[in-house]
Amino acid sequence: MNEHSIRNVVILGGGTAGWMAAAALSRFLNNGVTRITLVESEEIGTVGVGEATIPPLLTFNRMLGIDEHEFIRETGGTYKLGIEFVDWGGPGERYFHPFGAHGHDLGGVHFHQLYLRERQRRVMQDISAWSMSAVAAQAGKFAPPAEGARSAVKDLLYAYHFDAARYAGFLRRYAEANGVRRIEGKVSAVAQRPDDGYVTALKLDQGEIVAGELFIDCSGFRGLLIEETLATGYEDWRHWLPCDRAIAVPSAYQGDPDPFTRATARGTGWQWRIPLQERMGNGLVYCSAFLDQGTAERELLTHLEGPPLADPRHLAFTTGRRAFAWNKNVVALGLASGFVEPLESTSIHLVQSGIAKLIALFPDRRFNPIERDEYNDQMHDLYADVRDFVILHYKATRRADTPFWDRCREMDVPESLQRKIDLFRAKGRVFREGRELFATTSWVAVCLGQHIVPDDYEPAVDALDEDKVAAALEQMRRDYLDVAGRLPSHGDFLRHIAGAAQAKAAPAPDDAGPTFSFASETPFNFSADPL
Repeated sequence: MNEHSIRNVVILGGGTAGWMAAAALSRFLNNGVTRITLVESEEIGTVGVGEATIPPLLTFNRMLGIDEHEFIRETGGTYKLGIEFVDWGGPGERYFHPFGAHGHDLGGVHFHQLYLRERQRRVMQDISAWSMSAVAAQAGKFAPPAEGARSAVKDLLYAYHFDAARYAGFLRRYAEANGVRRIEGKVSAVAQRPDDGYVTALKLDQGEIVAGELFIDCSGFRGLLIEETLATGYEDWRHWLPCDRAIAVPSAYQGDPDPFTRATARGTGWQWRIPLQERMGNGLVYCSAFLDQGTAERELLTHLEGPPLADPRHLAFTTGRRAFAWNKNVVALGLASGFVEPLESTSIHLVQSGIAKLIALFPDRRFNPIERDEYNDQMHDLYADVRDFVILHYKATRRADTPFWDRCREMDVPESLQRKIDLFRAKGRVFREGRELFATTSWVAVCLGQHIVPDDYEPAVDALDEDKVAAALEQMRRDYLDVAGRLPSHGDFLRHIAGAAQAKAAPAPDDAGPTFSFASETPFNFSADPL
């Protein structure tokens, strides 16, 4: 620490974004000097509909030293192996966007290129048959790969579904135990330096002054600091992503939760289905230019699988991003920074990525503009990558049943996306540029799932023997099926986690841990994963 070190960080707003920031900073700025204060008001509340995630969240939790089983129990969580898309390519169609890779590359050639050539030779199953995560998801199976696993289970990649409010509460307890100070109150005024406009303090409605050198704006769509105070500006993406409303409602359901999210295309948008341990998270994202609020609510309630457990919550949003996520000494996270609809479950990841980049570029009180510019460039690219990938789902549709889908199908898209579509349509090529989030598997799954079929494959494929490649592909497919058949059901694995917590107080038996047998399947031992 030196005279320029930041000593007071103030986070405005709680919820998932605020408490993720507080927890991470309390872990990585635990230097005995930097103090972290979070200001929030229970009267304001949070949006809290982001209940599905992508695999990088595992890294965030592990960095904080969070035990996965405790996290699942505390948040009512379930496991997620990918997203099932229903009716997107056309009514009655479905495909699966899995986590992890499709198959294995051979001879330096991407797996999907081998698959494309094989499709020209014979009728092939959907490419998801070569994904460990997709095969397990479709069978309703789950268990995390053991460290050093040698079988095909090592290819299984996963994320989580959870109650966002409970996750925020879980992180709040973590952060407060690490010294974060929470203040209840609403901001009545923001103090700024007269010469350059840097924020110096927040004045709360009860009169308290909260001073700081670095401010993190997690105040939601309002952007109290980044926009209302600093007038940073907002880039509107509704030309490409016209949905601007959402309705969220939990419902009851029976049976075990599926280990995947489902996104079902509707006439003027889409509906999410997120299975938690104790309820189903549901929502409808739609375009208000084509559907009124009352009709939208009735449509959502009609498609619930069980009775609603609360009144529907209505949200209005403008898809886009701030001109700068970091302006002066204010860094915006979460909805204060921008919003892309949760079709690919990226909302919490954008928060996580913003926190990670802030820690990597953490400033001192001189606020070197090179650090701020690098942060903004990286977040700018990340938001654009997520934007393009979500637009792809709307553009690549054959639906012609409503004016909404006609608009989406016929719209111009960003040049960055059009280039990717054209490259894939020619020979199935996917290139990741710079800091892109979505890997080859993601682009292949959505493009093939929504009928962007390449005209040909890469010439390098023909250097590999056709019969040997066909045999290798068949062996991979069988391996995934075999391993999925030996995994426990998702529900049984969740019950194992719950039972393990209850058993901690009891003496352990002399033999190995609980073994679950399944009809016509190999027993699966949770204490000694045989895979």
